[in-house]
Amino acid sequence: MPGLKSIALNGLVGMSVVSAIAVQKPIYHPDLDVDVPYPPYPDVNLLPLVETEALQDKITGNKLLRRAKHLFNIAKRSEAEYGRPTRVIGSVGHASTIAYIYASLQSFKHYYKISSQPFNAVNGKVYESRLVLDNDVAESASPMGLTPPTKDKQPVYGNLIAVANNGCDAEDYPKEVSGNIAFIKRGDCAFSTKSELAGKAGAVAAVVYNYESGPVAGTLGTPVPNHIATFGLSGSDAQKYLEQLADGETIPATAYIDSVVDIVETLNVIAQTRGGDQDNCVMLGGHSDSVEAGPGINDDGSGTLSLIEVAVALTNFKVNNCVRFAWWSAEEEGLLGSDHYIDTLSAEENKKIRLFMDYDMLASPNFAYQVYDARDNVNPVGSQALRDLYVDWYTEHGLNYTFIPFDGRSDYDGFIRHGIPAGGIATGAEGIKTASEADAFGGEAGVPYDVCYHSLCDNIQNVNVTAWEINTKLVAHSVAKYAVSFEGFPERTLNNNINLAVDNKNSYEKTTKHHGSKLFI
Repeated sequence: MPGLKSIALNGLVGMSVVSAIAVQKPIYHPDLDVDVPYPPYPDVNLLPLVETEALQDKITGNKLLRRAKHLFNIAKRSEAEYGRPTRVIGSVGHASTIAYIYASLQSFKHYYKISSQPFNAVNGKVYESRLVLDNDVAESASPMGLTPPTKDKQPVYGNLIAVANNGCDAEDYPKEVSGNIAFIKRGDCAFSTKSELAGKAGAVAAVVYNYESGPVAGTLGTPVPNHIATFGLSGSDAQKYLEQLADGETIPATAYIDSVVDIVETLNVIAQTRGGDQDNCVMLGGHSDSVEAGPGINDDGSGTLSLIEVAVALTNFKVNNCVRFAWWSAEEEGLLGSDHYIDTLSAEENKKIRLFMDYDMLASPNFAYQVYDARDNVNPVGSQALRDLYVDWYTEHGLNYTFIPFDGRSDYDGFIRHGIPAGGIATGAEGIKTASEADAFGGEAGVPYDVCYHSLCDNIQNVNVTAWEINTKLVAHSVAKYAVSFEGFPERTLNNNINLAVDNKNSYEKTTKHHGSKLFI
């Protein structure tokens, strides 16, 4: 196998943005030229039809762990630039991850059409920050994702000025905000809107405080001209300042953020079976990138590698319906890769995707078997059937499960918004395992499912191989079931799809607060 570095470089050469899967540009590699005939391969049609138990039998924990070790070594390629192993977009570690995905599939080009989808992603870094309110450092304060820096990347000073209502209208910002620091309640509109309106009102910085006691780990999303340096603040920390302001007191404040927001060229990787009904596709995906803070072996190396293992195993079988695997880029920046993919699909291409299954974090060390609670009354019809597929499989294998909110935290979000039924499983992130969950799944109550979530220690010691193997077998089951037949699964039509995309968007957004790992509202 050629070196990963050379594959990565060749794989990223000469790509341009595309608008739909039908015109995606194949990944270039000297050993792969889609414009010339392929060498002779066994006739895929002579393979046995995929069967769930047979496909599951090809999944082992040892294979997954072996791939995890490769992925960690790939993340270490970024140490010279970042001072730590990472697979964040724009890093050598992420470019090499993309190359590794391709290299794992290159022997199966007779079975899969492998293509890339380049796009420009917004990436932000915060180097240093500080918020001082009434001479006290606000410990819970954290810069919003994709926040611009304070002016000249220097501290700015002013008084803390309360904004009316939730700061969603220009009229909510009193003239006193100009030259001072806006104090805005979370809710009713996106953090982006609040930052933009505060900037238009002349504020030098903004602080969005929570209506709940906890902190606000939010993002401003795509930059707009009037965004200003913006912090999130916990509701418990905000309370005393709200009381002081209500009593007419003046609160001096200092805000400082040294940050940069830039554009990174990156790409999604798509592998679709050549066999099967090309107008009725089973689609599944996971994200290929990590946060900058660490190597991301569980988040989402586990999903990335599970998809590779299932894709390789599937080549031993033929399928009735096409199967499309996706490795999304820039999920950690706000689901940018999956959003770009779904936003650029034509209506006809959208219709070909019968369902989408999201696999993000399948191996958390203090795991719970989590199923997204996707219901048809607020999601495209068919989402609940996916939920029930996972529930039935866990039940049949004598395993407990728990439902988690279907709230926009991963790459299924864009599919739901565009009328495509979706679902998925996970094993937990920063949330705390309850006593009842410890009884059901083992592990330790009162401790996060993944204590190394978004941290340097998300390495090969941070995966529960038992949970990972079990969940990857479930991934295989989900592929095998629908690769054979969509019997009983709701049909998709263009008219129905349009109605779903519009009608469900309103219902969905009422319960959706996340866009990726960060809050946006």
